[in-house]
Amino acid sequence: MKISSNWLKDYIKTELKTERIGEFLTDIGLEVEGIYKFESVKGSLEGIVVGKVLTCEKHPNADKLNKTTVDVGNGKVLNIVCGAPNVAEGQTVPVAVVGTKIYAKDGSFFEIKEAKIRGEVSQGMICAEDELGLSDDHGGIMVLDETKYEVGKNFAEYFELTNDEVLEIGLTPNRTDAMSHYGVARDLHAFLSTNQQKSEFEKVSSVALNNEGLHSFTLEVEDTELTPRYIGAVIENVKVADSPAWLKDRLKAIGLSPINNIVDITNYILHGFGQPLHAFDADKIADKKVKVGTVAEGTKFTTLDGVERTLNGSEIIIKDGQDNPMCIAGVFGGANSGVSSETKTIFLESAYFNPVAVRKGAKFHGLNTDASFRFERGVDPNITRTAITHAIKLIEELAEGKLTGDLLEEYSKKIEDNYIIIRFSKIEQILGTKIHREKVKEILKALEIQVLNDIQNGFEISVPAYRADVTREIDVIEEILRIYGYNKIDAPQKISFTPVKLSANDQDELENSWARTLQSLGFNEVMNNSLTSVKDENDAVKLLNPLSGDLAFMRKSLLEGLLQNAVYNINRKNQDIKFFEFGKIYHKREKYEERKQLAILVSGRNVAENWLQPKSTTDFYNLKAYVKVLLERLAIDYKEVALSDERFSDAIEYKSEDKTLVRIGKVAPQMLKDFDVDQECFYVEIELEFAQELRSKNELKFKDIPKFNKIRRDLALLIDKNISYQDLYQTAKRNKSPFIKNINLFDVYEGKNLPEGKKSYAMSFELLNEEKTLEEKEISHVMDSLIKSFQKEFNAELRS
Repeated sequence: MKISSNWLKDYIKTELKTERIGEFLTDIGLEVEGIYKFESVKGSLEGIVVGKVLTCEKHPNADKLNKTTVDVGNGKVLNIVCGAPNVAEGQTVPVAVVGTKIYAKDGSFFEIKEAKIRGEVSQGMICAEDELGLSDDHGGIMVLDETKYEVGKNFAEYFELTNDEVLEIGLTPNRTDAMSHYGVARDLHAFLSTNQQKSEFEKVSSVALNNEGLHSFTLEVEDTELTPRYIGAVIENVKVADSPAWLKDRLKAIGLSPINNIVDITNYILHGFGQPLHAFDADKIADKKVKVGTVAEGTKFTTLDGVERTLNGSEIIIKDGQDNPMCIAGVFGGANSGVSSETKTIFLESAYFNPVAVRKGAKFHGLNTDASFRFERGVDPNITRTAITHAIKLIEELAEGKLTGDLLEEYSKKIEDNYIIIRFSKIEQILGTKIHREKVKEILKALEIQVLNDIQNGFEISVPAYRADVTREIDVIEEILRIYGYNKIDAPQKISFTPVKLSANDQDELENSWARTLQSLGFNEVMNNSLTSVKDENDAVKLLNPLSGDLAFMRKSLLEGLLQNAVYNINRKNQDIKFFEFGKIYHKREKYEERKQLAILVSGRNVAENWLQPKSTTDFYNLKAYVKVLLERLAIDYKEVALSDERFSDAIEYKSEDKTLVRIGKVAPQMLKDFDVDQECFYVEIELEFAQELRSKNELKFKDIPKFNKIRRDLALLIDKNISYQDLYQTAKRNKSPFIKNINLFDVYEGKNLPEGKKSYAMSFELLNEEKTLEEKEISHVMDSLIKSFQKEFNAELRS
């Protein structure tokens, strides 16, 4: 939000410089992100003087140039080469002397220097209107009336130039009370008046109006819940034209483009008082009746931007007597009822609309206007009349309009102020310091918060309705602290806390443990938005009021976000991807489902390129190894089964208790193509809640390191090609021997010297008896039982 320093001074008088004002505003929560200068004429005509052309003759070395001598006062005569076709002897002209900066529209400039042009000295420049920023006319140099302009005088003295300083405020959305120059001035005064800084604040109120005659317009508000307050005025004989320079400069300073005097006045009131207004061409209102309500779903309506919109039936609509929509209330006006250069009579609207209804209408149509930004957060219901009376006065002054008849108003149920009790003990608890009772009362008064009663431990107070964000005791305490001063609260010298031991039932502990493990393995954690777009809307959770079409659904999978992260990095030459994310996914099936997962994506090299391993492309088995490291911490049993999932070209899943715990797969080529990823990617998702449920069932205990050594035995098995290592592993795990501690596959061979359809797996087994050294017969017994199991289940043969 932009705040003009000149405009701010209309409401608050202070001797403080703009930089100091910016510091104070930041201290009270209206953070000033920057201060920049505004000039109605860039450069403020500095260095431009009034001159008189003494002589003018053709340039000896250029057909289109003229050689002139120009008197610029104080007896000083300059030689100037000029290319304008209308330059002539005896003219009074504006002259840019050496050192003057001439600005272009984009803010760039060049400096006038003494130079030789085709062999002739030029000591300045005779200027055209566009070169000075006075207009777009470049038909020739600017010729002045010699009876009005005195040679040698500064050209700027003949103009009312505006120089301003504009504060850029990063306003938080809850502070609707400060979304105007008046609101900022009111907040600034509250701080200055309670912190020994001189300031005078001019509180605005309604102005007296002189109406002439009667009008035949009527007003009907169909639903006072949607429109608690509405005021309308009929103003005749208006002359729609350009606004005066002062009004244009006010709007330009805060980044608005002037349109015409009527529209500019409504914008001036909006940014001055924070109250949106809207002007209708009264002659286009059927039956001279204004109705405020809703229309049938599916009604077509063309807005000011020329877009035909389909109304959903819940928007607040301003209608004429025949129920034709004229405006989406608080959001956007209609193309057929707006003010134009032919308008003679206007109907001016000032209202307080239901914030929720305005927000729903704005979001449904994807509109975000200055008016909707304020209405949907809650404007001041008590400034509605003040704003419209000030606007009427300006229209009478700048557009020669005349107010006809009385104002039309509907305000059947007054919006009350908020009643709150604050306790001094609570203030001290929150702030960590004691503020004197009278100081608290002084701050509340400066904030226009009325103290109704003194009670034993605090005050009964009434918070004005324009402070829509102050509804609780804690909100009032925050207001007191803002004005008292954050800097006055001493920071504690030490911070005390009690460490809490996390149990196995704590899912946060599991997530933190896994995160640290993955980080130690070279992974980076990412966080993605849970709002996204989806190709397949089946079982997707759709938002009722999405911010945009790209953020209309809750994500169904974490994979898409990780692929976006991957392609972002790949496009920036970071092709070795090791990402993980903790996040929730959402589905709508028989009921709404929400699950938290750990997702892992790998691509590119598994380890950094080096002279020993110049090529180490990651693969499916690297990913399985990472998952195994994580699952070992759960101490649970699971089995591996094939998985069919359109996201993957090859995939498996781990199941425990007949429920899916892990999905691992190679991302399908089509999905990679959809995201413009041009290298293989491998993906894992782990169901976090289920993992925590399994983990909480196990009572993990610490035990001593075994005193006895492990014994290793190897088996080389000849098996059918369709048998996987996982099948052999699960069979070995089911062996009843308590001595088997570790199982590993260390070699796979498929060669010409093997029977057709066969392959060889070399497996190692680590055996350990924690109470004594294993004897050979015990080892042989375990190995024989393993061999028999492999032979029985897989028809395996031992290779010598």
